[in-house]
Order: sequence, then C-alpha cells, then structure tokens
Amino acid sequence: MSFDGVPLRPSGGVGPRTLARDTLGRRAVKILLVDDSERLCRSLATGLRHHGFAVDAVHDGEAGLSSARHGTYDVVVLDLMLPKLDGITVLTRLRAAGNRVHVLILSAKDRIDERVEGLGAGADDYLVKPFEFDELVARLRALVRRKFGAKSPVHEVGGVRIDTGLRLVERNGGAIELTPHEYGILEYLLARRGSVVPKSELLDHLYAGEERGSENGVEVFVHQLRRKLGDPSGSEVIRTRRGHGYLIE
Repeated sequence: MSFDGVPLRPSGGVGPRTLARDTLGRRAVKILLVDDSERLCRSLATGLRHHGFAVDAVHDGEAGLSSARHGTYDVVVLDLMLPKLDGITVLTRLRAAGNRVHVLILSAKDRIDERVEGLGAGADDYLVKPFEFDELVARLRALVRRKFGAKSPVHEVGGVRIDTGLRLVERNGGAIELTPHEYGILEYLLARRGSVVPKSELLDHLYAGEERGSENGVEVFVHQLRRKLGDPSGSEVIRTRRGHGYLIE
C-alpha cells in the first residue's frame, strides 16, 4: 500500500527480525520534514520512526527555514513547492547563512534542469516523487554517515561490535539487548566518535516534537548502557569527561 507514491510500510527487503528490532523505537538521528502535505508527512513520520529516526514536521517554507536554523537536525527532507517560501529559497537562505545541515530534496519536479538547480543551490541529495520508502531510508542513513565522516556502519570498540545498519549490538557473538534510549545514545556517540558530546546535545538527539527528557535521565541511560556493555577485563566503551560530557574513543 502506498500514499502519494510513498509506501506506508517498507516495500521490500525487511524481514520479521528487522521489523522486531526497529519497532523498539531506537533512535539517535533527527530528521526535519518540510512538506505542505500533512498526510504525506504523517505517513513518512510513521515509517521513519519505525526505522529509528526522531522526526519533526512543518508544512510551509517559513516554518521550515526557522526550524532548520534553530533546530539540531541531522538531515532536512525538503519539498520544493511550498507555501510562503519555496524550497529553493529555503535552501539558498540556509546556505547563505552558513548552515551546513544535510538537505535531501524530495520533490515531484523531475526534469534534469530542476534537479541540477536543487543540487546547485546546495542540496546534498535529490529524490523524485513517487519513490520507494526503503530508498529514502537508505539515502538518509548515507547522508548521516557522510555528515560524521563514516564509511562503514560497523564499529568495533572495547570488545563490542555495533552494526548501525542492522541495529545490532554484540559481544563475543552474543546479542546485547538495549532499550530505545540506550541504543540512541550509543549510536550518537559512535557518530561523534573521538569527540566529547555534552549531555544537552544527547538530549536534543533523543527527543523530537512534544517528547521531553532531562539531562539527569541521560545520566541514568548512560549508567545502564555501561553496565550492559561491560567487559570483565575492565575496558570501558563510554568514557566521561567530567563537566563536559561523554566520549567513545
């Protein structure tokens, strides 16, 4: 089943095991949808949350520009035909202000010159409607890896193997079960590997919309995560820089 060319569920290549993992709601990547179709945004937001993204949505160019300027988004999914400000204007103003957020244009405009214009204005990718939902998810994950300079979705740290593509965490071949927020923190720290991440930044990337959390809650999640990732040899996956934040080296 599809809506405006967008499958309400992944169109293929997703088995029961993957669905079971993703419905846990694990997330660290934060997406802004800017499209004037509220029905399309609801459909996309449902599917993207199913795949572990935190999602906000707005429905005109002015709101999209303001949200992208002031939010902490990893990728903006931007339609071109918007009320108040068109998508190209939103994009050019973002880039003129030095905003480097990754932008994926999602538009029914499919002529070569229109795609060239969008990419030339500073978009990082361009996907034409109608499209396969699985392709959108793959492109979003690729943009996030590009943002953090990561080529491979597989990470090895402190004897733990994390595959962010399959969303699997293992030690010695055995799966480690994490809660949604525990996994979200781990994935985001991996994306920022080698950098100290403040608790406030982790908080921003765990929640979207009207959801709420606290920095004390982040501390609790990190404590639980460390316990689950613990190695009898004493190696520590997540390190603390007191007064600054957390780090995976």
